[in-house]
Amino acid sequence: MLKISNLHCRLEDDPETTILKGVDLTVEAGKVHAIMGPNGSGKSTLSYVLAGRDGYEVTDGAATLGDDDLLELEPEERAAAGLFLAFQYPVEIPGVGNMTFLREALNAQRKARGEAEASAGEFLKLVRAKAAELEITPEMLKRFVNVGFSGGEKKRNEILQMSILEPKVCVLDETDSGLDVDAMKLVAEGVNRLRGADRGFLVITHYQRLLDHIEPDVVHIMAAGRIVQTGGPELARQVETEGYAGLVSA
Repeated sequence: MLKISNLHCRLEDDPETTILKGVDLTVEAGKVHAIMGPNGSGKSTLSYVLAGRDGYEVTDGAATLGDDDLLELEPEERAAAGLFLAFQYPVEIPGVGNMTFLREALNAQRKARGEAEASAGEFLKLVRAKAAELEITPEMLKRFVNVGFSGGEKKRNEILQMSILEPKVCVLDETDSGLDVDAMKLVAEGVNRLRGADRGFLVITHYQRLLDHIEPDVVHIMAAGRIVQTGGPELARQVETEGYAGLVSA
């Protein structure tokens, strides 16, 4: 589904700074892959490059989603192809209502894929059902996107976006950052409801605690811009007890 081969990238403003140094990774449909690693290892940069964020230059390698060459697509085209990125720090969009944002995003992607747009009634039924699962109130839906939201509310709002858009591959960049235990459990439940045979996940995290709730099929350890270890869920538990030092130097 998502295949990353020998991916290299550097900062556009600082060509001497190479961040990704040959990442190889395949996320299969129906599987949850987790990436862990020390600060500065390139985890978030990988998510940004996949999504098409400005400021990075890919110097070698490839990234494909099904038959689509992600690196040749604009960010909105990558989203329409089925890639979703949940940010570590979701942005606020003053002046744009949550419901308006969700409906425009859904219909823009449907239009890009040649599908019929959702009617007002169809959309309202969909968003109310998905919001209830995440304990998102009607009042939150009426507010501007993420404006005045707590950290947990912002993360739940992103999971709501993901639920509405139903992407093929969901990339979660440290989605547990800043969450208390209850908020993390609620977000994890939302993610787990989306797990299925036709969807893959790439979960980027520092901590085992998130993976206690979103159990991965595969765990990767990233260091210095590369995947240096791959294993099962036990690898995340090893990080929790022993840290990264032994795994990174192995």
